Amino acid sequence: MSVRHLDLLFQPQSIAVIGASSREASLGAVVWRNLVQGGFAGPLWPVNAKPQTIGGIQTFADVESLPHAPDLAVICTPAATIPGIIDALGRKGTRAAIVITAGLRVPSATPGVTIEQAMLDAARPYLLRVLGPNCIGLLAPAIGLNASFAPGQALPGHLAFLTQSGALATAMLDWANERRIGFSNFVSLGDSADVDFGDLLDYLGSDSNTRAILMYVESIKHARKFMSAARAAARNKPVIVVKAGRAPDGAKAAASHTGALAGSDTVFDAAVKRAGMLRVDTLEALLDAAETLAHPQPWRGERLAILTNGGGAGVLAADALQLRGGTPAKLSQESLLALDAALPTGWSRGNPIDIIGDAPVGRYTDALKVLLAAPEVDGVLFMHAPTAIVPAPDIANACLPLMKGAGKPVIACWLGGTSVKSARETSEAQGIACYSTPERSVAAWLQLQDYQRNQQALLQLPEAARPHAASDGAAAPDPHSREKARAIVAQALRDGREWLDEVEAMALLECYRIPTVATAMARTPDEAVAAAAHLGYPVALKILSAQILHKSDVGGVVLGLRSGDEVHDAAIRMRQRVAHDVPHAHVTGYTVQKMAVASGMRELIAGISTDPVFGPVVLFGEGGTEVELRGDRSIGLPPLNDVLANDMVAHTQVGRLLKGYRGKAPADMNAVTATLLQLSAIACDLAGVVELDINPLLAGPHGVLAVDARIRVRTPALPGDGRLALRPYPSELEQSATVDGSAMLLRPIRPDDGERLKSFYAAATPDDMRLRFFLARRVVPHSELARYCQIDYDREMTFVAMDGDAIAGEVRAVCDPDNRQAEFAIQVASQWQKRGLGSVLMDKLLRYLERRGTAEVLGQCLKDNRGMAALATQKGFSVRATDDNLVHMRRVLDASQACDAPDQPR
Repeated sequence: MSVRHLDLLFQPQSIAVIGASSREASLGAVVWRNLVQGGFAGPLWPVNAKPQTIGGIQTFADVESLPHAPDLAVICTPAATIPGIIDALGRKGTRAAIVITAGLRVPSATPGVTIEQAMLDAARPYLLRVLGPNCIGLLAPAIGLNASFAPGQALPGHLAFLTQSGALATAMLDWANERRIGFSNFVSLGDSADVDFGDLLDYLGSDSNTRAILMYVESIKHARKFMSAARAAARNKPVIVVKAGRAPDGAKAAASHTGALAGSDTVFDAAVKRAGMLRVDTLEALLDAAETLAHPQPWRGERLAILTNGGGAGVLAADALQLRGGTPAKLSQESLLALDAALPTGWSRGNPIDIIGDAPVGRYTDALKVLLAAPEVDGVLFMHAPTAIVPAPDIANACLPLMKGAGKPVIACWLGGTSVKSARETSEAQGIACYSTPERSVAAWLQLQDYQRNQQALLQLPEAARPHAASDGAAAPDPHSREKARAIVAQALRDGREWLDEVEAMALLECYRIPTVATAMARTPDEAVAAAAHLGYPVALKILSAQILHKSDVGGVVLGLRSGDEVHDAAIRMRQRVAHDVPHAHVTGYTVQKMAVASGMRELIAGISTDPVFGPVVLFGEGGTEVELRGDRSIGLPPLNDVLANDMVAHTQVGRLLKGYRGKAPADMNAVTATLLQLSAIACDLAGVVELDINPLLAGPHGVLAVDARIRVRTPALPGDGRLALRPYPSELEQSATVDGSAMLLRPIRPDDGERLKSFYAAATPDDMRLRFFLARRVVPHSELARYCQIDYDREMTFVAMDGDAIAGEVRAVCDPDNRQAEFAIQVASQWQKRGLGSVLMDKLLRYLERRGTAEVLGQCLKDNRGMAALATQKGFSVRATDDNLVHMRRVLDASQACDAPDQPR
């Protein structure tokens, strides 16, 4: 990820158009005209090999002829010329370019190299950033920049729109202008050869002029880069996505149930939720969501009250809410009595709250005050249909101050046209989200609800290797069990096998404490009889063949065998059937399993699939032979924790059934979620496992049992955890240390450290907190604690020193997207100050940043924090006091220490 030189792309001081032309309707002519008409204030230089005058300006023959290096170059020349032009621009000093030209993914003059790759090779020595190729261009209305061939200008505003579709860009711009919607930036990415969604999210996520980011996505190239940037941007402002390609065409060829169910669109949806973004289905919904989310209000919960002066409109809104799974607020007795006093006799006495069509202004305000004060109401949908009794502007003027000062979200719906136009405009000007129909208003509320749910998921980034307790109290795999599982996978790969046999699959699950049915392998019918006698009857017999994955489809499964004769006869008949129906299959024998007692158990499916973009994902849903037809499943990106695993279960129909119904005992939910956590650990630990399918996984009151499992293995293309879209907890950074004679554990902070960190801050003296946070504070808010603990290990790091189970000190660093600079902060518990712990923590952090390749470390402290200044001086920082009562600390790191491997324990 990199934001290097993107400021020159979005805020250039000078622009050259390479290929500018006076020929009407040519690409160069349209781009030049848009730039001139956009009102860009800086120098504009047209470049064309054929001398001509464009709008009274003489063209320059080539890049070298330009008077200065332009901050931004817009290139409209034929594809074959692009690499040479990029090289000339780089040598001139330009560091940002927009390549409008299409057709660069064809061979260049260099064998084996496309024109696009040649362009990137030419840009790389100069760190010249390229937007495109094959794009419409870029518009930044606030500075009059229209470096595009879009049919018109964009209005200034505070929404950024990013799109991979050029046709959609022009349509969206035209539509937005009609609706008077403005943009901070309007960007067409085209082929995203260099600048991609991750780069733009990093840049716009911290852009003060951008209130929300809207994206039209067709594909993602670099999943971890995208997820890291999206998580960072979504913490700052709403990021709303509409994606094309919802049909699960890629899943049809999958060999296992999990592969078939985990279609790419489903995985993308899970990624959006995990990143804290919001996904919508249409462009209209994209703009509606932006209107709702761009004016944040305190979120209280999902219970919505509908206030209306029209019964029919209220019923439409209530229907839309309940049909889409929303939650209507149930009014308390206190609220009903308060509304009785404010409303006419005979009002609906329920939700929707119908205040009758003849309502004067006072009735609106009185009813609204009751709902805003009601603790059982989390949000209000305020609806008004025009009447001849009270003008809509009067109602707006009286009610909008209440809405703005509300401690909960309020959405306005002004039904009608001309009569309510002024009220609608006033609402929008006051920052109250406003819609024209009941259905769109409810959809906006549900978007807000989904967004808040996703924001909670954003706070979850658990570690991969932390032990989780199973339902029976057993811990997750110890190092020996993990190595045993790796050995099973390695042996299959050495044998050239793509699938583990059933005995191996069950053994691997047992390494991860997933309960399995007793299983044995037999080569002959006689061995099957002996195995059955050893396991105990009744047993199940299954054919064993690498070419037969779905055994029941070919008569390869017989259940409930109760004697040796039944096992022997079934084995012979089974092999005969398979030989007839699947003659190409190589049968190596049978698996014999103890029959599971399924009474009171529900069939589930749980497993792992590998998405081509986002890597391993964990799947959960209803199992059985008709699993693909039912489609009741949820997807999660590893690593998971308890919250995320429980959320996966809750988002399925079978998850609700597991809680028990109509006298049926609930399943052991801890055992179900523990299984998902162990699958997450497998996905993180075992790079060779690309598909894992437990179907059925039986779940009942006394736990879970894996009855059948398929595991597909493949030599990993990426080493370590690089295949994961989210970097898991880096356990390799843990190390022991001795501080002033006491043993301590130095480790990265974990998501479950929230209470420990809270206690750490609570025990600090007021002066320590002032020196750490530059202001007096006693309590660190929960949201801030969560942010400090649930970090993105790809771009920040916090090390804590553990004195037993208590935090004795912390040091943290946040790196910029280019890894050029890291800002650090440190705090040590009072009882550990002046004992060397601060020095140990700083050494740990500096060593980590050097190995990460960070160029320099920066920090600030108050002038009276002499201990911090002394520690920085000791560690090689330059220390400089300024007139603003601050001390600035800076240290350049040793680039020779950088390596791909993380900091290792010493």
